[in-house]
Amino acid sequence: MPGPGFHRRLFWLTAFAVVTLDVLTKQLAVTYLFPPHEPHRVIGEVVRFTLAYNPGAAFSMSLGPYSRYIFGAFAFIALIVLWSMYRESGPGDRLKVLGLALAWGGAAGNFIDRIFSPLGVVDFIDIGVGNLRFWTFNVADSAVTVGAVLLGWVLLQEDRQQRKREKAGGADDSSDSRIA
Repeated sequence: MPGPGFHRRLFWLTAFAVVTLDVLTKQLAVTYLFPPHEPHRVIGEVVRFTLAYNPGAAFSMSLGPYSRYIFGAFAFIALIVLWSMYRESGPGDRLKVLGLALAWGGAAGNFIDRIFSPLGVVDFIDIGVGNLRFWTFNVADSAVTVGAVLLGWVLLQEDRQQRKREKAGGADDSSDSRIA
């Protein structure tokens, strides 16, 4: 079973890789996909790279002119919560640590944009068919999504195991009381 050193390396190397890949791809997008909102085909019309700036939050939610600061504060709080959850992980929590690291790295990548880009978070991955398109997103958004799904699955499995243990423990207690 891996020790705390393994979890620390897994968390920080994964988070660092996500942040690095996110920052690099956003710089490439800003450099090569200019002007904004002009699609560049990658796989026909299904996958395109289209430079966009999102001053709001996920799915372009906005809270007006202060969105950058409000959502930046939320991202900072999320980084603290995710890091705290990582610190509380146990020795057998490899997938949980991976999910937390992916989400942390993605949140950090978008947080960097909120700090340094007055235009908003750089998005460029554009997927869809014809006029039916998903919101434009980036590497950080993908990491947050994959991390959240992985974390959700792990937490669901933990909950199921806990209920199974409680049920087994409750059955043992009731059988002990019948014997006495």
